[in-house]
Amino acid sequence: MRSTQQFSITLPNEMADLVRSKVASGEYATESEVIRDGLRVLVARDRAMESWLREQVAPAHDALVADPSRALGVDEVRSALAAKRKKGT
Repeated sequence: MRSTQQFSITLPNEMADLVRSKVASGEYATESEVIRDGLRVLVARDRAMESWLREQVAPAHDALVADPSRALGVDEVRSALAAKRKKGT
């Protein structure tokens, strides 16, 4: 059984130009390599997002549901953001 499959895709002109320029620059050997690398990056981004949601967002949500007094009000959030902005961080 083959480990690859051939697809025919349609890209907007801007994306097609980008793919061609990546190959022309020597950064990639073929258009397929550009697309494969883009898909690898997409998969990595999706995994990172899922991990962040599972490891940080869900526990924070659960903690807030368990103890709503931990929540910050709108004015508190605005003040904290203004202070951060003032510090330049």
